[in-house]
Amino acid sequence: MGESAVVVAVTRGVYDKARGVFDAAEADGLRCVRAPSREAELAAAVRDAGAAHAVVGGARYVEALYAALPSGGVLARFGVGHDGIDKARATAAGLLCTNTPGTLEDSVAEHTFALLLAGVRRLAMGRTCLRSGRWKMPVGFELRGKTLAVVGAGAIGCRVAEIASRGFGMRVVGCKARPVDIDAKCRRHGFARITTDLAQAVRDADVVSLHVPATPQTQGLIGAAVLARMRPGAWLVNTGRGSVVDEAALYEALTDGTLGGAALDVFAAEPYVPADPARDLRRLPNVVLTPHVGSSTREACGRMAARALRNITLAAAGRHEEMDLLNPEVTAKSESRNPKHEGNGHTEAPNPE
Repeated sequence: MGESAVVVAVTRGVYDKARGVFDAAEADGLRCVRAPSREAELAAAVRDAGAAHAVVGGARYVEALYAALPSGGVLARFGVGHDGIDKARATAAGLLCTNTPGTLEDSVAEHTFALLLAGVRRLAMGRTCLRSGRWKMPVGFELRGKTLAVVGAGAIGCRVAEIASRGFGMRVVGCKARPVDIDAKCRRHGFARITTDLAQAVRDADVVSLHVPATPQTQGLIGAAVLARMRPGAWLVNTGRGSVVDEAALYEALTDGTLGGAALDVFAAEPYVPADPARDLRRLPNVVLTPHVGSSTREACGRMAARALRNITLAAAGRHEEMDLLNPEVTAKSESRNPKHEGNGHTEAPNPE
């Protein structure tokens, strides 16, 4: 390994998911080192290793990391959702923030159906019965012919729609906050229709699947009022962001018979801790839970690692317009200090919806 290799701090959980990709980065002049994920410890590791860049998971970073990385460094999110990164603070520190769009749609979409099928076919109940020596055959329901509401018709939502309509024969209604080319999207991805009206989208659905980002506008989007509008016995699936769902209201809807069940991969607090100990979703028989593993496949992790490192390599080459920049305004700030890069363009921040 050459002495001139650029050091990249990679949080341990991320590094272990794609070790082969990070180890192989040496050939491209990058030396990836494992580092703690907690912010204070990560910041110290960045300074100790002389790291110019960092690749992080979904943890929230609020202060120390931005001071530890040098101006012009990349803070690369291993994944798509980037609510854990303070883009304004990063921009003030001259850091380039990126994510990895186009790398995990298949994995998250497949996990959506793994959760849904486990729920509607009562797999957890069947497993519990067999483990206890009982032979009980719980009755579920088929997906063919049922209506699925996809809330958030972005890249992942569209992939879910394709699988649902073309694989399971479901009728799919999309819900998107902003107007889109509805006819083209319906033809390409199998939506029967797309609306901007959330209440209308969920009203007749047998299953509602959430694929929206965590923003101030989506905080608690699925609360008591929306849950009350859902069809009795319907299932809610969330592989998007936990903050989108009011978990206390969901608990009530699951216990009072409003909903048939819920299948969740994401939570308001991760690791999961119920906001109200009396409303612990883990205790309910009609709930399927997984620990935020929607994108945790060998294939998706390899793609995310490669994309994160590509963004770092592009930054080093000054090719900002080719990066997956979340704070493109930072390039104007850096170029004002470095006139030789005048004329570089940049892309709009990717829309994770």
